[in-house]
Amino acid sequence: MRTPLTAVAALAAALALLSPVGASAEPAPEPAAQASLVWSDEFDGPAGSAPDPAHWNHETGDHGWGNNELQNYTDSRANSALDGNGNLVITARREADGSYTSARLTTRGKVQPQYGRIEARIKIPRGQGIWPAFWMLGSGYPDTQWPDAGEIDIMENIGREPHLVHGSLHGPGYSGGNPLTGSYMHPQGWSFADDYHTFAVDWKPGSVTWSVDGNAYQTYTSADTRGNPWVYDQPFFMILNVAVGGNWPGYPDGTTQFPQQMLVDYVRVYSDGSGGGGTGTVTASNGICLDVAGAQTADGTPVQLAHCNGSQAQEWTVAGDGTLRAFDKCLDVAAGGTTAGTSVQLWQCNGTGAQHWVHDSGTQALRNPQSGLCLQPRGRAQTDGTRTEIAHCDGSAVQRWNLP
Repeated sequence: MRTPLTAVAALAAALALLSPVGASAEPAPEPAAQASLVWSDEFDGPAGSAPDPAHWNHETGDHGWGNNELQNYTDSRANSALDGNGNLVITARREADGSYTSARLTTRGKVQPQYGRIEARIKIPRGQGIWPAFWMLGSGYPDTQWPDAGEIDIMENIGREPHLVHGSLHGPGYSGGNPLTGSYMHPQGWSFADDYHTFAVDWKPGSVTWSVDGNAYQTYTSADTRGNPWVYDQPFFMILNVAVGGNWPGYPDGTTQFPQQMLVDYVRVYSDGSGGGGTGTVTASNGICLDVAGAQTADGTPVQLAHCNGSQAQEWTVAGDGTLRAFDKCLDVAAGGTTAGTSVQLWQCNGTGAQHWVHDSGTQALRNPQSGLCLQPRGRAQTDGTRTEIAHCDGSAVQRWNLP
């Protein structure tokens, strides 16, 4: 958003991204084929549940947020909740007393990427004075004041411009009403609130490229800061919010209807465009190998630990879609389970959340985002023949895995 609002946050986990593309309507790289998924929130919980507190913080308050906004941000489920259909819903409301409430979520201190493709699939709200945004602030904020900490606006829309979205950089010497900015008009001139759209930045050292639905429309590099510092080679944290009113969007009027909702299908962070990792062994912290039991290829074959022997049963490929593959099948959480103790097996690749894995560069854990749980040997025994399961992530040695 145009200026930061009081407490915000930090992110850290080095990634590195696809080459930026310059002119509008030039297709951006496809991350699923070009880069490895390193983190995501698919918002697949039950209706009425809170956003995952392992990923998201609520920032609350009604102090204008530096922009003379009207809303009071709350942590109420009336303002932010999962809908049971795979969406996070942020709802801006006009309350009975005429005041406004909404929600603002950040990943400060929890998910902190540096570089990569950062994207979300969003259906934005509509109406005069409504201001949805998907954006990031530098990890130094608030200790480092805005705009010196840096701000990357991935998507902003103001209600009086339903067919237009904006992407911007705010930094020292180019902020507020004078950022490095670009805009993207809906190709048919329709309202962005009519449907879901994918908003992304491809962020690499010295450059940021913005895209909508795969169409890149703006790139800025460190040469574009008018001699001012480029402050984007550091971790940033992500923010989702819907503001009501403010200096830039103006204020609700008689045409503005409430409640207004922003639906977020997912938020994803991809690594660089290497097309995935390598092929080879996946080893536990004691050097023993992840192994397909009996070298069998049938669906449901258990995955276990075994002494490394160079066989095909221990040859895994880290694919660019976030899967781990052996025998052209995927490492799979049995029956899509989300409870600790669920077995892990080999299964035909099907694109479900049961087969997505994120390797944490810090803890070296292999986490299944659908369940929020980590791969480990059953009973935490790192011995030959021990089957694998998912368990609560605890950063312990038995949950550390070295990938090829």
